[in-house]
Amino acid sequence: MQAARCPTDELSLTNCAVVSEKDPPHVTVRTTPTHKFVFTVKTHQSVVPGTIAFSLPQRKWAGLSIGQDVEVTNYNFDKSKQCVGTMMVEIDFLQKKNVDSSQYDSDKMAAEFIQHFNSQAFSAGQQLVFSFCDKLFGLLIKDIDAMDPSILKGEAGSGKKHKIDIGLLLGNSQVVFEKAGSSSLTLIGKSKTRESRQSIINPDWNFERMGIGGLDKEFSDIFRRAFASRVFPPDIVEQMGCKHVKGILLFGPPGCGKTLMARQIGKMLNAREPKVVNGPEILNKYVGESEANIRKLFADAEDEQKRLGANSGLHIIIFDEIDAICKQRGSMAGSTGVHDTVVNQLLSKIDGVEQLNNILVIGMTNRPDLIDEALLRPGRLEVKMEIGLPDEKGRVQILNIHTAKMRQFNLLGSDVDVGELAAETKNYSGAELEGLVRAAQSTAMNRHIKASATVEVDLEKAENLKVHRDDFLASLDNDIKPAFGTNSEDYASYIMNGIIKWGDPVTAVLDDGELLVQQTKNSDRTPLVSVLLEGPPNSGKTALAAKISEESQFPFIKICSPDKMIGHSEIAKCQAIKKIFEDAYKSQLSCVVVDDIERLLDYVPIGPRFSNLVLQALLVLLKKPPPKGRKLLIIGTTSRKDVLQEMEMLDAFSTTIHIPNISRGEQLVEALEVGIDTHTRTHMRRHAHTGNTHGNVCASLSSFEVGMVISSNAFVVSFSNCFSVCCRCAAPESPISVQLS
Repeated sequence: MQAARCPTDELSLTNCAVVSEKDPPHVTVRTTPTHKFVFTVKTHQSVVPGTIAFSLPQRKWAGLSIGQDVEVTNYNFDKSKQCVGTMMVEIDFLQKKNVDSSQYDSDKMAAEFIQHFNSQAFSAGQQLVFSFCDKLFGLLIKDIDAMDPSILKGEAGSGKKHKIDIGLLLGNSQVVFEKAGSSSLTLIGKSKTRESRQSIINPDWNFERMGIGGLDKEFSDIFRRAFASRVFPPDIVEQMGCKHVKGILLFGPPGCGKTLMARQIGKMLNAREPKVVNGPEILNKYVGESEANIRKLFADAEDEQKRLGANSGLHIIIFDEIDAICKQRGSMAGSTGVHDTVVNQLLSKIDGVEQLNNILVIGMTNRPDLIDEALLRPGRLEVKMEIGLPDEKGRVQILNIHTAKMRQFNLLGSDVDVGELAAETKNYSGAELEGLVRAAQSTAMNRHIKASATVEVDLEKAENLKVHRDDFLASLDNDIKPAFGTNSEDYASYIMNGIIKWGDPVTAVLDDGELLVQQTKNSDRTPLVSVLLEGPPNSGKTALAAKISEESQFPFIKICSPDKMIGHSEIAKCQAIKKIFEDAYKSQLSCVVVDDIERLLDYVPIGPRFSNLVLQALLVLLKKPPPKGRKLLIIGTTSRKDVLQEMEMLDAFSTTIHIPNISRGEQLVEALEVGIDTHTRTHMRRHAHTGNTHGNVCASLSSFEVGMVISSNAFVVSFSNCFSVCCRCAAPESPISVQLS
């Protein structure tokens, strides 16, 4: 037969080959010895006998030209093997000028398709035209799964599927539509392609291989909030009316993995390469350019959403140091207002009138308090995740990551215990742990460098290079100190010579301090414990506070002392005190010593009496409970309890402990016995036992001078015509009389 053009447009939409007389329902058309195609046949009187008419899509599919001779034979389907179970169909608008943004229900489309093309033959790769809702669509048959024969018999299916090249469409066949890759068609309903339901999570994603440790819980929380809706089947998400999370804010101390986590989220997802933007790069000196830079970041996502609608891919935009461009609007007096317009532009792009649903904005900052509050509301950066200091388990993971290569090539000493290092590195951030490993490596390498006129490496010894436990411990002591940890140098000077327990009052204070430390550690009801040590000047309050904080073994200990704020203005002093407390909130267990409170307050008995700004800041911070899961012990010291009483500050402390001076002779003797060295003590006893043996023993201690620190910053006992000690034999049980001249 000869190939001809289909006589009418209406017949072209039937997907049938048209002949003049009644023929078998299905035929095979062979165009070449190796190419054959199966068509369902329809009759029409306008077709010339001896010809077979094809529509334009059919001629394109089969490679036919008008007037071409073809061999036509009968074709019979084996209904036990060739019935269509599921057919995947790619769909797009037939003509691009008819593109619209309407949503097309794939369920209704599938029902009409089956009704219109029932009992017709379809082949994989076949092209056809389909009319739906007065719109013409071009279809391409992607693949065909055969129907289970048991279903045709009315029995339960086995669930097994196999592909076929040619199939017969039946009333109980399933048709699944897949939108063409470049199409802007929007499909809804359950009969959409199942490819859109594939997981957006990269199957190769792994915590440790990506260099992330100690952030398992944070990743779990981010996944629950930000990605659960993207993993769920889209049709169920549509039925729930659920919108995807568009923004995540990661905040926390420097070096804890915010930037690393943001980068790895991009690798974790089957999405486009993330756009990473440093906040300050957005700003431009020319008017309007900063806002244009924001618009450029979202241009690709906007264009794809216009073309593909709900089927658009995910676009990730990462803002590092987002506080540089998103400060509170109106907070910068005298500025040009560039920051305000940049914030406005960003707000409108993330969740404005023309909102985008195919973006995920990740912001990172150390200062969440600086960011405009409108950016943090739901619909914008609604998932706020604190990336804090890693716990011991997290530190083990981080150290394992950074020592993995050394372990692989047998360069890590057998005496290195990662668990021990994790226990010793309380409040170390991930960056500081990485720095610790680098410092240990440098220490180990330094052993193999020859110290001669020229710097050379001892190659023979270098072959046996290993990083040992001592290298890590040396780096811990000398090289790497945690920014949010305990620096022993801060309080070591206060207790240089230890605490001399000259009597029960000192022991009682230390015991009370231990009780308060245990309460802070173990109680779930009192996350904030504060104590005020008050007493006369030079009675050892600061030393006792430093001793209590040292013995607490808290990972964060900081002393807020007036000597570090000399020359500070009131505002600068408030900010410095606030920063100490904010740093303390970042640790699980913290101790802050607020030393010499009246000096912090600039108290003097005459003139301007005190700084009200600092007073109000301290009152707020002393009463402010730490964040959930954090515990804080505050130890204050003062020599002017009466002044704090007038300022209503005593009520801010949970309890007050009085620190007395030495008041009894036996207490002085005990202090001298403990504090004076052996030679001086012997010299003193010799003088004390000379004199009248009849009972009146008078020992003059003016012939020598002894200096002894009873406790740090406490008074120095100086015997230089200062003390007169008299002992009466008649009443040896009476206390020694001590007079201070």
